Amino acid sequence: MSTPRRRRMRGSERVALDHAEAVIVDQYTRLVRLAYLTLPSTLSRWPDRLPPPRALRPALPVVWGLRLFPRAGGTEEIALAQLLAEVSAPARAAFVLCRLDGLPRPEVAQLLAAADVSDPREALDAARGIEETVGEAAGALLRSQEFDACSVQTRPTDLLRRRRRVRLLWCVAGTLAVLCATPASLGSVSRSEPHRPTAGPPAIGVDALLRASPDAWADTSRVDFTAWPARGSRVDDRALLTRALGAWTDPPRGTRVGAAAATTTEPPTKTTQLLYAAVVGREAVVLFHDGRRVIRYGEPLSASTPASLDFSRADDSDVTTAAALAVSRADGKVRYLTAPWIAETRTRDLLRPNSPGRPLDVSGEGLTERVGALSAAAACDALPVLQLRSSSRIAEKHAFLVADLGGLSPVHLSYTPLPGSGARARQPREATSRAALLSWAHGACRLSELRGNGVRAVNQWDFAEQGLPEGGGRAVWSCTRASTWRGPGSVLLQFRTSAQSATAPAQIVGRARATAACSRFGQHVVADARWTSGSGHRFLLAAGSREVTRISVTGDVDAAKRGRLLAVRAPKDAWVTVRARLADGQELVREPLG
Repeated sequence: MSTPRRRRMRGSERVALDHAEAVIVDQYTRLVRLAYLTLPSTLSRWPDRLPPPRALRPALPVVWGLRLFPRAGGTEEIALAQLLAEVSAPARAAFVLCRLDGLPRPEVAQLLAAADVSDPREALDAARGIEETVGEAAGALLRSQEFDACSVQTRPTDLLRRRRRVRLLWCVAGTLAVLCATPASLGSVSRSEPHRPTAGPPAIGVDALLRASPDAWADTSRVDFTAWPARGSRVDDRALLTRALGAWTDPPRGTRVGAAAATTTEPPTKTTQLLYAAVVGREAVVLFHDGRRVIRYGEPLSASTPASLDFSRADDSDVTTAAALAVSRADGKVRYLTAPWIAETRTRDLLRPNSPGRPLDVSGEGLTERVGALSAAAACDALPVLQLRSSSRIAEKHAFLVADLGGLSPVHLSYTPLPGSGARARQPREATSRAALLSWAHGACRLSELRGNGVRAVNQWDFAEQGLPEGGGRAVWSCTRASTWRGPGSVLLQFRTSAQSATAPAQIVGRARATAACSRFGQHVVADARWTSGSGHRFLLAAGSREVTRISVTGDVDAAKRGRLLAVRAPKDAWVTVRARLADGQELVREPLG
């Protein structure tokens, strides 16, 4: 090869290399985000948790007096991260390329094939499943700080704690000096029980606490936590209340602090109300309400065990969502403090809809006996809930269900029945009827998936009933909506048939997060499912809510039918788009499923 030609090639290689470097620099953040989201979920965001341990620590920036850590997102971002952890790396890459970079699916399939992915279509199918679950918010969530691996957050260390540590070191040094100077005195020092760390002065004093009168609930139009009187044997224990307020203001070292989703832990204000103070089990418990939150302070009777603080949202609570609070948890059991307007307390098993509720023993203060708690880890062979009845001074014959999802306030369960022929749209009602209990029995085991999400209420809406082809019985379509205290909700679209047992879990045919669907702001829905008849024939089924007048499907199957129901033969794993036309001309679209 001639020298000029070799020089031209080297020059072109250099230009290509410079171009590649420029592209990397220009797109560095997006490339790092793609790499971070595609990496195995077992790797942590924190470098000191990678194999080998501490290998990267010398390279990290270390600044005295500052804390450096990755930024964190909210509950929606964490939920998306959990979903991504459940699928393969190619599926994660496909999801990011489709939703973040906006590439068409054929181009994503080509990129995956070029990266030696054995089955690009399988990866795209898994990515589509994530898109269905997350909904339109997927792109915004991927751009959030939770998934930005190129930035860190800086924060000064706790200056007050540093000062305390310095004072503590001087105290320890002085004590050691005294002990070393008088060694003979060591033999006379007796052992004493450890003392609980003391909190600083509270933001408000005990005398500033608000207390409702015992009969306020019966003479007010606002039936919520503000109508709870102060109850319990230690509501006048100033020392306990001062410790509780002090711990809330500035939690001492070792205090366990827990907050429900979207709940602040800011100090008490002048609107703080005392709800309860007493010894329950092996700890003293104090409950407060400040108009927006419910706060629980737990002080174990053993001084060697640290205290605890729990915060939960309570704004806009009502006769059902302010009906009870979880006071203590131990050995898989919960004890509740019921509202003063609760006249009857029972427990019932959602998985046994035909069995009546069992009466619970309740103290004069409103404290229940121990009740089984819903566990995310245990097998779903029983699902205890509370069945409460309001006093006739509040509402005549008003009974309702609440379920424990791990928070301070149990979650209100409601039910919307199937639409009647020619009737107006039905509204949610209490889940105590036979139809409600039978419907809830098919979806109850999925309540545990909602733990820790700050859920306020869950409604089970049976929006359509359909006769199955070839005499296969009947099917019911449901939308289960979990509404949170902060506003957004998540939905599950479910499908169950008459051939299933009374408590068999319904089939999930759709999910969405941070959506208004199946609420009063999203009253229209369409869903589809795959079903196989007794003869082995495969069908695509679709159903819409009350205002749907026509359903059509396109893709691997093309069909249309007037009305709210459709059933058509379809091959296995057929890709289809389902469209539903409403009475006012609007259209609902279900993206392709495979």
